[in-house]
Amino acid sequence: MDALKSGSDVFFVLIGAILVFAMHAGFAFLEVGTVRKKNQVNALVKIITDFAVSTLAYFFIGYTVAYGVSFLGSARDISGGAEGFAANGFTLVKFFFLMTFAAAVPAIISGGIAERAKFNPQLIATALFVGLVYPFFEGMVWGDRLGFQAVMTNLFGAPFHDFAGSIVVHAMGGWLALGAVILLGARQGHYKPNGAVVGIPPSNIPFLALGSWILCIGWFGFNVMSAQDVAGASGLVAVNSLLAMVGGILSAFIVGRNDPGFVHNGALAGLVAICAGSDIMHPLGALVTGAIAGVIFVKAYLYTQNKLKIDDVLGVWPLHGLCGLWGGIAAGIFGLETLWGLGGVSIAAQVTGSLLGATIGGLFGFIIYGGLKKWVGIRLSQEDEFTGADLSIHKISAYPEDDYGPR
Repeated sequence: MDALKSGSDVFFVLIGAILVFAMHAGFAFLEVGTVRKKNQVNALVKIITDFAVSTLAYFFIGYTVAYGVSFLGSARDISGGAEGFAANGFTLVKFFFLMTFAAAVPAIISGGIAERAKFNPQLIATALFVGLVYPFFEGMVWGDRLGFQAVMTNLFGAPFHDFAGSIVVHAMGGWLALGAVILLGARQGHYKPNGAVVGIPPSNIPFLALGSWILCIGWFGFNVMSAQDVAGASGLVAVNSLLAMVGGILSAFIVGRNDPGFVHNGALAGLVAICAGSDIMHPLGALVTGAIAGVIFVKAYLYTQNKLKIDDVLGVWPLHGLCGLWGGIAAGIFGLETLWGLGGVSIAAQVTGSLLGATIGGLFGFIIYGGLKKWVGIRLSQEDEFTGADLSIHKISAYPEDDYGPR
């Protein structure tokens, strides 16, 4: 029976890892559909290469920073004795699952810096974020680093609750991206000298929609499999994720006046927000959480673009940074028993933990991108940006046959 249970848990977490891995295709196509044609190849290559760098950074450094588990040693030495390879290799598949979460951070950032960021400096940033910054906070919330959760419990009567990463993954990624977007500056021609906004329409709505659909499907692995064993699998998490997604779609549809970009990102806004409290909210609370997130995304995206003049191409700071922040706080509201939740949460702990995650992300975003900007530069030259990242970096366009005309 022990072998059956361990094998079932490995398979359960493996399927979750595969689903979250597939979400990176969603990140890629969401970006491909949003950027101009001259930057589509760059979006695809950047996200898959970021994934490769993330894997190595998390394998060699990040997982150890977060949980104290090292894979540097013989099979029988990993994690003390043979723990790494015992129980059907559960420690290894858990690493795979959590690594796909970590790799989502640079995938999130990618959408904000699209169309004008240098390639190699971004890989350096990815290694630093996934190897050090992200796992540092991950270990505080999902591990026992710095005794953070014990402090939260002592201060507020409950630990900081983030079941599937509204703060740990999404807010962290969104607030890290904010530093990059501000330090990079706006794309050429997006704002006139008088401050007027020049719209840059998406290149391919079907690709944008495909990216959203892939992310939505993979998200059920992201949330449900965060239980990390079969015994913890919960239909409540699945239904809450579904209703939050629907709430985000409909509110973004209404507030965004049926704009397809807002509608498809509204689904993601709801899913970002529900991650933290998906295991403790009543489905009606999840619906409200998602609906509010859809409004936050639309309003914040328009405000940052039109008023603050922050050119966040895919709106990753509003989507992941702000909706993630809302999700962490919402878990402390709709998780309360008085609002039909399962309880065990404190609104004070949720606000404190959520703001701490955003602060760490925002601070290190400016520090790391600021250092890279001074050291090697982070933005393409004006000529390369005008030509497009596809030809200037990868020496090929997304539609190479069209470049040569009929033959």
